[in-house]
Amino acid sequence: MKIKSVFDPEFAQYGKILEGYDFTELLCKLDEVTDCPKDSTLYFPGVDALEALPIAKTISDNVYGGMPVQIGCCNGFNKKLNCLEYHRDSEIDIASNDVILLLASQQKIKASKLSTSEVEAFLLPKGYAAELYATSLHYAPVCPEGAEGFRVVIVLPKGTNTDKPEIEIKNDEDKMLFARNKWLIAHPDAAEASQGAVVGLEGENIVLP
Repeated sequence: MKIKSVFDPEFAQYGKILEGYDFTELLCKLDEVTDCPKDSTLYFPGVDALEALPIAKTISDNVYGGMPVQIGCCNGFNKKLNCLEYHRDSEIDIASNDVILLLASQQKIKASKLSTSEVEAFLLPKGYAAELYATSLHYAPVCPEGAEGFRVVIVLPKGTNTDKPEIEIKNDEDKMLFARNKWLIAHPDAAEASQGAVVGLEGENIVLP
């Protein structure tokens, strides 16, 4: 699989790089207060120490136009696609290490199915922040070849990825709701498939070297 850069033109359909912000303190605090497992991936919707920093208000006001946000993280080691998810709004990923983002377009989902051949890979370098648009399918970051792990700040509207609301299923998309503001399709090989996720990824479960 060809790994492109978030600075390549092909990334523009999925998101953009945030400019004009200094995330140094945020990333230093991330490295200081969060663990990075060597054989798994951890996700925390919100981390108090990150949300207490002055940059949190700047992100809320400038990036989200005053909407309340949560500042969490996804840390660890990952080489597989496994699932794809989307939200009703942009997600901000701020990388403390070089990471690869596996992305596809929500518009390519048909009847809760999507071929993994539609997925593209983009390298997000250490220190940069990428806005992933609401229609950009994504999941856990992937380690570049030779890397031992990653830490990535994840910013989303408050409450995202917390307990799933109880809903009456009205359509195929409703079946994909996996958590609050989180619609997800899983590959048959993924652990999420046995946790009630819609099995919608068809083809090879992408594994990067």
